[in-house]
Amino acid sequence: MIRSFASVSGFTLLSRITGFARDVTLASILGSGLMADAYFVAQRLPNHFRAIFGEGAFNSAFVPAYTRELESRGEAAARALASTILTGLTFILLILTALALWQMNFVIDLLAPGFSDEPEKYALAITLTRITFPYLLLILVVSLISGTLNAHQKFASAAAAPVLLNLAIIAALALSFLFPSAAHAAAWGIAISGVLQLSLVAINAKQANFLPRFTKPRSSPALKTFLKALGPAVIGSAGVQIAIFADTIIASLLPTGAVSAISYADRLYQLPVGLIGIAAGTVLLPEMSRHLGRDDPSKAHATQNHTMALTILLTMPFFVAFLMIPEEIIRGVFMHGRFTAEDATASALVLAAYGIGILPVVLIRSLVASFHARQDTITPLIAAFIGIAVNVILKLALYNSWGASGLAFATAIGAWINGGLLSLLAYRKSWFSPDQKLFRLIIAMGLSGLALALATPSLKTMSMMITSSLPMTAVFTLFSLAIAGGALYALVVFITTRLLSVPLPLSMR
Repeated sequence: MIRSFASVSGFTLLSRITGFARDVTLASILGSGLMADAYFVAQRLPNHFRAIFGEGAFNSAFVPAYTRELESRGEAAARALASTILTGLTFILLILTALALWQMNFVIDLLAPGFSDEPEKYALAITLTRITFPYLLLILVVSLISGTLNAHQKFASAAAAPVLLNLAIIAALALSFLFPSAAHAAAWGIAISGVLQLSLVAINAKQANFLPRFTKPRSSPALKTFLKALGPAVIGSAGVQIAIFADTIIASLLPTGAVSAISYADRLYQLPVGLIGIAAGTVLLPEMSRHLGRDDPSKAHATQNHTMALTILLTMPFFVAFLMIPEEIIRGVFMHGRFTAEDATASALVLAAYGIGILPVVLIRSLVASFHARQDTITPLIAAFIGIAVNVILKLALYNSWGASGLAFATAIGAWINGGLLSLLAYRKSWFSPDQKLFRLIIAMGLSGLALALATPSLKTMSMMITSSLPMTAVFTLFSLAIAGGALYALVVFITTRLLSVPLPLSMR
């Protein structure tokens, strides 16, 4: 399992590195003005629907159903299930895409109502979203094929696919002189990347003889089980996206730049979410499904505890950094070209607020696996909607006085509520069984995070003194802080785990 986690995390890391290059390029060229706001709305819309119908809902229903069909009836039956779902999914998505392209004015009115007061930004958002929306159709088929590969413990190409998104946008920006604006170029980069990602996973699945094909849909018990699980999963994923939709809608009512501040902070916030949380959930779900399919819940619980310990170990430095040095992070990554010091300060406030909720956010995928591996998609739905209700209420209460950072803070509180409810409900069902080893590791990593937080002001002062005379001071300051902080955290983790007589998650079997 460590090898699979490393494979997913390794390619996710490459995706985040190229994503940083993409975001630095976007920040330098677009800044935080009108074009940036319109572009970020355009790229959010297909991503919202992808998260609702694709990576979140689809995988949580499809992977357990496909895995159990594979284990009980063999590859031919599993491939038939995937082919039936592919045909139905494509048909529905073609209709959805056509409707969205036809009624894009109405879509933008719903998503960013504040844009209607600025005709230029409104018109640009409509144009860019028409370019990016077909990406939804392509990326959801990518999600299906990726789920098939993951069920066969082939994680590499699915994890590598997002790299192509970043490279396509960077290449399009490099050729932006061929487009009406850099925002148009970036939007076309998104659309083209969908074709590239689909080609990558389809070729890999065909080589492994797992590629589903268009076929006449056939009913089966496995398909009925999938559809029964998909409905609540879609509603649950939609609930999470409601909160993100709310961010975009409310931010569009704030002064120009608020949408961009949230988007740039979210890029950094998504680094540990993707690199650790999603990678852990991607590997854990088929593993737990396999163990439960073999009637071995103790092995499933041990795998989950292992994954959660590793997740907390890797996330704690991000938690401390987002709270202690958010402005240094934003300046080091984005403050180039048209991205100003004022833009950095605005985004840093949002990043710090998001950081409050980073630990539950990365753990939610591992906690949800307790339910999805047993094909229970109702319970996570309930937990998600309670968290989202609090989230949206707080957003409405805080956005006038706190601005964009109030929206991010509400997201963090909602994540803590969602994660806490999932833990409690899974524990009460005996579907989550934390052991003494996990508790000791949590104590060790908590103490290590506290030590890092206490040392951060001194590390920051020393780093600024060392780098003050260097060019690109903000970049080198951030780099030196990362090296020093990482080394200190690793040392304290090593000491505390030895004192508590518990092995590091990386050495667990």
